[in-house]
Amino acid sequence: MNASLLLAAALLASDFRSPLIFDDGSRVTKASDWPRRREEILKYWHGVMGPWPRVLEKPKVELLSEERRENFSQRHVRVEIAAGQTGDGWLLVPDGKGPFPAVLVVFYDPETSIGTQPYAKPERDFGLQLTRRGFVTLNIGTPGGNACKPDLGKAKCQPLSFHAYVAANCWHVLANLPQVDAKRIGIVGHSYGGKWSLFAGALWEKFACVAVSDPGIVWDETRGAVNYWEPWYLGLDPLHPRPKRGIPTADNPRTGAYAQLVKDGRDLTDLHALICPRPFFVSGGSEDPPERWTALNHAIAVNKLLGAKDRVAMTNRKDHSPNPESNAKLYAFFELFLGKK
Repeated sequence: MNASLLLAAALLASDFRSPLIFDDGSRVTKASDWPRRREEILKYWHGVMGPWPRVLEKPKVELLSEERRENFSQRHVRVEIAAGQTGDGWLLVPDGKGPFPAVLVVFYDPETSIGTQPYAKPERDFGLQLTRRGFVTLNIGTPGGNACKPDLGKAKCQPLSFHAYVAANCWHVLANLPQVDAKRIGIVGHSYGGKWSLFAGALWEKFACVAVSDPGIVWDETRGAVNYWEPWYLGLDPLHPRPKRGIPTADNPRTGAYAQLVKDGRDLTDLHALICPRPFFVSGGSEDPPERWTALNHAIAVNKLLGAKDRVAMTNRKDHSPNPESNAKLYAFFELFLGKK
């Protein structure tokens, strides 16, 4: 790493508060302290973002159609993603008896994830590629279909928190399948889906491992694509909406939960810590360059306290879009930590 990159990393580190410091300023000094600190972080974030509705332990699943494809079954399903609210997706189940490991794949539309969306950009078919490797995958899209105006139903939380809630319900869809080993369910998403999988993995601890592809793993108001401030993520404020999209400015200020989180000096390093000691993989691109390791070092410190090694990884590419090399490493991450059948 060159000198300018090291300087940038040092400046970035100054913005992060260690997750190993309690809200009263005292430090977490031993592993037995961590559950209390973890609960404190969860309570704070849910308090700022708004509470979840009750998680659905037995969501309804309607089979719309089924067909053979390669060496797996491709099922078009309608899933109860929240009480009184459904979303269509695709469930891919490998041939064989199982139980199989499974991965929830989240993106704008589920067809891109299974490689049937004709207008999709390449290398985003995570669900198809993982199922070819022996994983059951449930592939879902934006609640309501419009990522800029997601349908929150009756929920009273920020949209990105609601996405995590939907993922928790979809975890139960997978866990309830006889073909799935409930202890080996992971989650993955790219870009918008990466934000979704980061929040879901942090807020729902039953995901066995978490992978994100270039979502922006910390706040960064120099980059328009790391846009957690937008109302469809964390900036929802019906009483004081932002005048327009884009990076916050004096004339277009932060709003909603995002404004409070930044004011309180909180960052996504809290969520990285909530994932610990579960394996966490960042497939970094243009929005998550190598200097993001400065932020990930906080998760490594939590894992070290808990006696866990080699649980945080990051790869890097130049572009935002995934490529065959970056995806090969992402799939290897799931094979390593969830295993094949």
